[in-house]
Amino acid sequence: MFGEILSYVYSGNLHVSLDKVQTLYQAADLLQLEYVRDTCSSYMARNVERSTCVDLYRFADVFSVKIVLKRCLQWIYRKFTEVASSEEFCSLSLNQLTEIISHDELDVKEEKAVWEAVVRWVKHSTDDRLVSVSYRLHHLPSILPYVRFNLLSSDDTAAIMEHPLVREDPGSFEVIRKVTKELETSSVTRRIGMDTLEMALLFNIEDNEIICMNPKEGKYIKISLPSNFEDKYITNMTVTSDNIIYVLTKESDDQLSVLEYNHAGNEWEHAGMSSACNFVRDALEVEEFFVELHGHFFLVMVKVTANSNIVLTRRYNRHTDEWRECAQLQFDNTEEFCHVVPCSPHLYVFMNSDVHRYDPIQDKWEQRTPPRTIPVLCTAVPMGTEIF
Repeated sequence: MFGEILSYVYSGNLHVSLDKVQTLYQAADLLQLEYVRDTCSSYMARNVERSTCVDLYRFADVFSVKIVLKRCLQWIYRKFTEVASSEEFCSLSLNQLTEIISHDELDVKEEKAVWEAVVRWVKHSTDDRLVSVSYRLHHLPSILPYVRFNLLSSDDTAAIMEHPLVREDPGSFEVIRKVTKELETSSVTRRIGMDTLEMALLFNIEDNEIICMNPKEGKYIKISLPSNFEDKYITNMTVTSDNIIYVLTKESDDQLSVLEYNHAGNEWEHAGMSSACNFVRDALEVEEFFVELHGHFFLVMVKVTANSNIVLTRRYNRHTDEWRECAQLQFDNTEEFCHVVPCSPHLYVFMNSDVHRYDPIQDKWEQRTPPRTIPVLCTAVPMGTEIF
């Protein structure tokens, strides 16, 4: 790592990768090289995902890297059931475990999932299994108060009281009895995943309004916009396969930024992506689209000129925090309306008389069958492998 830092000192270039970012951060922290340390923390925050969130959380907790801690916890809360079933989850310390299961933001349908995660952690095998299980079982009474027993059914509570871990430890049995008795006269906040609804998302570009509609009940909920939104306006938005809402915003200087919606806090946060300049010039009109495909984000701009349409695409690389240019598409049709649809594993550009498909792997466009039977195309929506 010192060799990497020495190379940076002489050349000004810093090469960061997942396999060495943690040790590079430690070296930079020791040597008080603020730029290297900040670059490493930004890189870790951008690369938080299913396979890295627990490992990065443990590291960020030890070194108090707040930006990474926040990002990891958001991911763990959002994917708690999946993360809790992993081997990495069982490597958390006692304090880290209780920190996670104490939060309202856990996206679980039932509190039973929290109890099952605790059992998995306590029973986890290590090289010194007897010592490990004995140690963890000893701390079970201090973990149990973080399980919200009043959110469990009476059958689930009874089953927990009969669980071998509880029956083997009188302290745990007494803790559960005490906690359940106290909860009879008090209210405990439900986890965020217990009240999750499937919503249709609507937004009005002109008024910068975003509304969620519950189709089953016919009710609408307005999503608040950032307080500092005066100098921005929404140009497009997308909902990922993980049900995360992102909006593409444009500022007065034509800088394009991406904001992420925090469901639990009802607030907008910077998505951690670098801003992208508006790279379209000399156009009669520009349509901007922001879409996700297989975990990758694409910024698509359709440039309408007097003689043709040009589709300019950029793909976000989270490892380098850069927007990279993709192959261009140009065709003679000058229709102003179009719609960009991600449908695995391709991107589609629909117009009234043209359909084009982009292959991200080959970085190549090809023409597809046009919708001749549709008089006027208004919108398009993907469902599975079909587009309606």
